[in-house]
Amino acid sequence: MNCTRRLSFLKAAFIALTAVTLSANNADAQSKGKWVTLFDGKSLNGWHSWQSDKVLPQWKIEDNAIVLSEKGGKDLVTDKEYGDFELELEWKIAEGGNSGIIYHVIEDKKYCCPYSTGPEIQVLDDVKHPDSKAGKNGNHKSGSLYDMIPANDFNAVKPAGEWNKARIVIKGGKGESWLNGKKVVDFPTQGAEWEKLVADSKFKTWEGFGAASKGKIALQDHGDKVSFRNIRIKEL
Repeated sequence: MNCTRRLSFLKAAFIALTAVTLSANNADAQSKGKWVTLFDGKSLNGWHSWQSDKVLPQWKIEDNAIVLSEKGGKDLVTDKEYGDFELELEWKIAEGGNSGIIYHVIEDKKYCCPYSTGPEIQVLDDVKHPDSKAGKNGNHKSGSLYDMIPANDFNAVKPAGEWNKARIVIKGGKGESWLNGKKVVDFPTQGAEWEKLVADSKFKTWEGFGAASKGKIALQDHGDKVSFRNIRIKEL
């Protein structure tokens, strides 16, 4: 190939690559700010069990809800990663049950589970599960940033067996946990304040915990029956 033809070829390749990149960036930009359904009540497309290529059978669909019927399904994880986002869903925990919603999860073989890297918003039967009395100042109760910041209103949660509406917002280095229409936790997600929270928690020696600014969302298999429905997300 002579120099002129080679230059023409390289120029054409560069233009094509630029077009593909711009198209991808435009698609990402268009997706931001729009609600996207993560569960339509019928299919578990877009989800998989932790470090698996499928959803394990312990996770079922019942009455338009995702239900962990028994232990062994592993945490249910989104296929896609999210950075800044607003997540809304409803959850219902069985009597005496424990679960959680975990964000910025890094799915890597060197980690045992989603909570190795992702901070958790607690899902719990605050009345009958013993974890409700663990931690500091109630930071293991429902809606809390688990083991870090307690919910500011322990009465915001509804009893086991009833649906609760959760909203989690992560944006610009800050986070919010909402429960049944009330903001129950404000928290940093990076910087010196975040590092202090981690240092004062059970996660202080955990390599990679809370370090990522982007990751997957997980619904926890803690061995107890738990249900999730009306799940949607908006990238910010």
